[in-house]
Amino acid sequence: MNSKRPVNLDLRTIQLPVTAYTSIAHRISGVILFLGIAVLLYALDLSLTSEEGFEQVKACLTSPLAKLVIWGLLSALLYHLVAGIRHLIMDMGIGETLEGGKLGSKIVIAVAAVLIVLAGVWVW
Repeated sequence: MNSKRPVNLDLRTIQLPVTAYTSIAHRISGVILFLGIAVLLYALDLSLTSEEGFEQVKACLTSPLAKLVIWGLLSALLYHLVAGIRHLIMDMGIGETLEGGKLGSKIVIAVAAVLIVLAGVWVW
């Protein structure tokens, strides 16, 4: 089969629209949340088993690495929430046009960035 279509296999030169980036980030944040729930459930289980376990989790959560992980999980949760609300709004028929999709993606990025910064201030 001889296809005359141009093929671009260099991923560095592919220009995706902003809607694609928000969609990809929504999926990645969902995976991060799925994996992060396991860590949080383990910490909850450890804290509920005994008083020593609670103190161990409490001491662990004061470390900068644990705060970074918590902030990362909160960031994923907030982005996933804002992007999910955008999907629900689009399911109602609002913002389904090309221009509306681009505007909605930009709003998601802006709102999520503000919420992520506020979560960082709250955690630290």
